[in-house]
Amino acid sequence: MRSLKISEVMWNHIEPIRCGTPLTKVVKALLDNHVTGLPVVDEKRQVLGFVSEQDCIHSLLVSNYHSEGEPIVDDVMFHKPLTVSPEMSVIDLAQNLGAGKPKVYPVVDHGKLVGIVTRTAILSQLAKSGNTIEKQRFANVED
Repeated sequence: MRSLKISEVMWNHIEPIRCGTPLTKVVKALLDNHVTGLPVVDEKRQVLGFVSEQDCIHSLLVSNYHSEGEPIVDDVMFHKPLTVSPEMSVIDLAQNLGAGKPKVYPVVDHGKLVGIVTRTAILSQLAKSGNTIEKQRFANVED
């Protein structure tokens, strides 16, 4: 079985979040894109942070309770997110997934964001690969 690269399963059509974005717009982007988190970038698409649903939930609860006004993504984002290379093997990333690990990884090439890869995309690819292996094994038995 050929090892797929992250570039073959990543999503590159999702617009990242820019610094200064109000949290309500961040939530809309998360919901519209059906993802649990998104990278935060500067004008050069360099990853500065990562914002998750959990970050938004907590911050919106606190700001609504205290009537503090609308928070911005800079206030809640995680500032040192784990990133992956588009050349990384899907299998290598899958082996590193586990409890406490991100569900979404920014994919960075030469310092710039080129996409994201989700656990769902990795799971889907592994399931497809497993089916292919089973079909090949079954076809060889019938021959």
